Amino acid sequence: MPKYILAYHGGGMPEGEEAQAAAMAAWGKFYEDMGPAIADGGAPVGLSKTVTAAGVEDSGGANPLSGYTLVTADTIEAACEMAKGCPILKDGGTVEVAQAIEM
Repeated sequence: MPKYILAYHGGGMPEGEEAQAAAMAAWGKFYEDMGPAIADGGAPVGLSKTVTAAGVEDSGGANPLSGYTLVTADTIEAACEMAKGCPILKDGGTVEVAQAIEM
């Protein structure tokens, strides 16, 4: 079955213990809802740098990555349906979905 990368962009860190607990619960439910489709739970990411032919920039590019998950799905449309449940969307972030091509 094909694998798809859910690449998270934007969002924010919740402030306060209650907001953090609510965010963790939302992410937990998101992963629970995807169940066995999760091939790699991924992780949030830290500072990113952009490497170009001219050198290395600290900017992280036009739309820096904030995390990722790898899922299995029959089609990219099915993977997009999974991504619609991502809590980052409620925080103003986005999810980019791309097929991981087997080599």
